[in-house]
Parts: sequence; structure tokens; C-alpha cells
Amino acid sequence: MSTTLRFETYHKTCPTHAVCGGIHEAETVPALPRRAPASPSRRSAHRRPGRYAERAEAARRLLPKALVVAFLAGGTSAFVAEDKGVELTVDGSPRTLHTFADDVTGLLADEGVRTGPHDEISPAPGTALEDGGTVEVRHARPLLLTLDGTRQEVWTTAPTVQEALRRLGVRIAGAHLSVPPGTRVGPAGLALEVRTERAVTVLADGRARSVRTNAATVREAVHQAGVTLRGRDTTSVAPGSFPRDGQVVTVLRITDGTEVRDEEIPFTEERVEDPALAHGTVVVDRAGRPGLRRLTYAQRTVNGVRQRPRLLHTEVVREPVARRVRVGTRPVPMSVRGTDALDWDALARCESGGRPDATDPSGTYGGLYQFDTRTWRGLGGAGRPQDAPPAEQTYRAKQLYVRSGAAAWPHCGVHLRG
Repeated sequence: MSTTLRFETYHKTCPTHAVCGGIHEAETVPALPRRAPASPSRRSAHRRPGRYAERAEAARRLLPKALVVAFLAGGTSAFVAEDKGVELTVDGSPRTLHTFADDVTGLLADEGVRTGPHDEISPAPGTALEDGGTVEVRHARPLLLTLDGTRQEVWTTAPTVQEALRRLGVRIAGAHLSVPPGTRVGPAGLALEVRTERAVTVLADGRARSVRTNAATVREAVHQAGVTLRGRDTTSVAPGSFPRDGQVVTVLRITDGTEVRDEEIPFTEERVEDPALAHGTVVVDRAGRPGLRRLTYAQRTVNGVRQRPRLLHTEVVREPVARRVRVGTRPVPMSVRGTDALDWDALARCESGGRPDATDPSGTYGGLYQFDTRTWRGLGGAGRPQDAPPAEQTYRAKQLYVRSGAAAWPHCGVHLRG
């Protein structure tokens, strides 16, 4: 007589063969045979040791299966408790799944969901999972954003450009966007240019104009203000620069022209020593003549105000001619017999005010003693008397006194005698 043990497994709580030992069907295990009471004669020394050994071996083989059955009977409730149903949403795509993971980190690892430092995970990694819970992952995408002329890279989990800018605090009302606001931000990211609306004041032709603009350049903002730049007109800031909020831009009306000016080129002087002339005497052999230089300037007028001219080129119209003079080196005698005691200073003060280079209004007489040129040269003088040294003029006056007396100076001759 034998007893049959029957075991059944529950597939929901035992999903794999590895966990449940591969038992998925009813399995019949023979029971240990019941031993009949031994007769007195069999309790004797004639016991058969071989039969006892067979029974022990059968019990040994049956023990592991009995342990498995006991494990399954007690562990079914534990497996049911660890299996959790959760909803996992990745980038807006939800799915419901069963997991034995303890926390969010384990769930994402089991499901092969990779995350980076900019991604959003809710609840946070490491949070314990509960049956019926939800986990959401939003992967961040790079956004190469050029905002009002300044380029930067930002990361966003927003699905669209409009939502990304809202999260960044960028006001798009009146702004220029390089792509439509509803454009989706894909996994590879997006390059985006945004020019927000700014207030710019344009000063032109004596009038101020205010405009709200999302222009990319100052030139464009000026045009939107109704001002036209013509010819060489420009602005107080670079026309191609980015207009800033609150900026004041002045339009510069520019007129360019040329201006020609003539200027003299000074002549030089050539001096030649002449021993035939008294020391200090200078005789001009050739008068100098200045040259002529023509200068062409660029002349700019800004808003009606002439700017400093800028030299463009120079042209020599006429070369200068050097003046050539002879300079006397012969010593001049200082005295003439019979004249040294006379008051020549008083005579000079009366005739010329004591000035060696004095000339009369007609230009006929010159020097300290107002010689005419003919008398001067007749006394051995060279050139004009007013060009000779004072000592030579006094010497020639003494010579004239010896020849003509004080009458040579009809009005002032009386001063010679004191």
C-alpha cells in the first residue's frame, strides 16, 4: 500500500522555471512503505541488512523534493508581495509593467532607460516603488539659443520651443523666432534664435522717433522708425550692431567734398663772403622768391558741422628760388680825422630816432643818418644804407662830413656841435 503526494504550482506567482524548480505539473512521489510488525523470529540475529539499506536510500532521495514542496508552499505569498504593477512614462509615452525592483533606480536599470544629469525623473532616483505607482522620465535636449545676440547652450525637457522659452523666462510676445513656437524639440536638440521686442529711440534731422522693434541690426531699427540712410549717412553706433533695449541712436547726415588750398614754400638764402665789402655789409645779388604748394583736403560735414579737414595729397606748383647775398669781411675803419669829437648820436636821434634800419615815407632816405642811395654808394657803401651795420653808417657819415660839412644835414646838422 502506498500514499500519493500531489503538488501544483501557480503560474502567476511562479513565472520562471529557475524560481520554481521547473515544477509546472502534478507530480506523484511514492510514499515510504509501511513496515509490518516484526515477528519474534525476525527480531533474531537472522535480520537481512540489505533490505534496510534500500529503504534508507529511498528516503534520502525523497527528502530534496519534499523540501522544494515545503518552500513553494510557504514562498508563494512572498513572491506575490514583491511583484509590483507600475506605470512608466518616458518622454510622454506611458506603459504599464510588473517589476520586482525595489526603487526607481532599479526599475530604470531593469528597463534599460538611460538618464543624464539634465534629465527630469519623478519621483527622484532611489525612491522606493509601491504597487500602483507611477514613474516619469523626461530626457533633456540641448538648445543652442541665441537670445538678443548672445549665444548660449541650455538644456530643456520641454516638448516644444514655446514651452522651453516659457520655462527659461523668455517673453515671446512681439519677439522674432527663427522657428515656429510650436516646433518640437527632438532628441538631437535644436538651434534657435530669439530677438525679443525692444524700445529704441532714433534721433534724426532734429526729431526724436521711438519704435518698438525686434530688429537684428541698428540699421533695420532706424529703417523701421521711418528714417532713410542716404549716401554716406551712418549712425552714432555701428549700423550692423545689435540694438539694445532703451538705446538712443543718432543718425549722422554726412556730406563729403574736397577743398584745395595754396600755400607758399619759403625760399632759402645763399650767403657768400666778399672781402671787398666792409665787415657787416650785406649786398643782395639775387632776390629770393617763394615757391607755391597746392594742398587737397577731404572736407566732411556731419549734421551741418564742418569737421577737421583730412589731407589727401600735395602738389608743388612752383619751386622756390633761393636768395643770394654777399657778406662783407673787410674791416671797417671806425674814425675819420677831425670828426671823432662830434656828437654823432645826437645827429642820429634827430635824423632817424636812432634806428639803423629807418627809412623815410618816400623810401628815398634810409639808415641812422638818412642817406640817399646815390650818396651812400658814392661814399663806398654797398647796397642800401639801412642794411649796413651801424658802425659802417657812422663811418660813411663822417666821410660825408669831411666832404660837405654839417650842411649835408640841413635840419639836424646843428646837433653835431652839441
